[in-house]
Amino acid sequence: MNDVRIITGNEAAALAVKLAKPGVIAAYPITPQTSLAEKLSEYVEKGELKSEYVRVESEHSSLTVCISASTVGARVFTATSSNGLLYMHEQLHWAAGSRLPVVMCCVNRGVGAPWSIFNDQQDSFSQRDTGWIQIYCRDNQEILDTIIQAYRIAEEVYIPVMVCYDGFILSHTMMPVEIPDSGLIEEFLPPYRPHTILSPDDPKTINPVFFPTRRENSEGILCDGYMEMRYKLQAAFEKSGEVIRNASREWAEITGRDHGGLIWEYMTEDAELILTGMGSIATEATLAADALRDEGIRAGVVGIRAYRPFPKEEVAQAFKKATAIAVFEKCISYGYEGGVCSDLKAAFYGTDIKAPIHDYIAGLGGRDVKTGEIVDAARATLETVGSGDTGNKTIWLNCYKGI
Repeated sequence: MNDVRIITGNEAAALAVKLAKPGVIAAYPITPQTSLAEKLSEYVEKGELKSEYVRVESEHSSLTVCISASTVGARVFTATSSNGLLYMHEQLHWAAGSRLPVVMCCVNRGVGAPWSIFNDQQDSFSQRDTGWIQIYCRDNQEILDTIIQAYRIAEEVYIPVMVCYDGFILSHTMMPVEIPDSGLIEEFLPPYRPHTILSPDDPKTINPVFFPTRRENSEGILCDGYMEMRYKLQAAFEKSGEVIRNASREWAEITGRDHGGLIWEYMTEDAELILTGMGSIATEATLAADALRDEGIRAGVVGIRAYRPFPKEEVAQAFKKATAIAVFEKCISYGYEGGVCSDLKAAFYGTDIKAPIHDYIAGLGGRDVKTGEIVDAARATLETVGSGDTGNKTIWLNCYKGI
């Protein structure tokens, strides 16, 4: 019999971690991630999860503990939000550069100043170039399934994975979630095989200062320099796309649940207008697409599931029939435009995709984004393009622009 529970996104995340059986968990509470950390501590206290739960004094220390534990051979987990993620910034680079398969949940929340405890995706977006795989979830079932997949992905390519989901909209909202049994997890997720193990019997120096050029070590072996190490991380990222696809495909085969590999699509086969975004705003866009279809407008949705590695081949295929594109994103690269919009333009370069792109900056700091507002924005995009204005535009949705 299937174990289906009505639970919050944070509890779904905690159950996924429990099923993955990390040896070390470190966390520092921050809204809206706090209940995830609390639930994991409860599992450990009750003996339901045999893991070392380390209470730390900051988010920087939380990731430092995970880096240390992963280096000596443990499967690890941590979670954070907003300014807590920003406080980890130095260690995000360190985990990725050390090629450690850390899995971390980012429960997306706007960053200060000014303070907000509500949702947008500026926190994880601002860390996109730290060398972490980023996967965005659209509902609570996908949160659970993606965390389990994340361990499989991270431990195959030795790149840390950030599983991102919208604060409050998912973290504190209750939905039906099917919980897989432990036997299925053991079939899908093999025991962790660390690539670095510290032992008194085999002493090593981890992450010494690297020089610009390749150099021989004490045994006369020519070793990589700093640039070669960076090349290897990029090469692993290029491989990771296929690893993500395979993990998603195999998970679908054993559970019947397919969340897509790097992207997911909704009614795009004949779509002239394609709406796109990451996380829950893309789910809202599917309702808008339904409403637009009722009006006779052929609308579809492409959800960006993996933001890094960016799915350039997939989006080039998914958008090839579009005559207009509307991007809805909860972040912005200040001084330019939304990051998803920029990456789509880069992916379309050199292809036959010439559709105008309207980039809607939406939902910052928890500003509600209603289905009707997405529908109105989509209509406005079609009207603008239909009038002969084929320029790309950045538009702030539902925002007062007075001084």
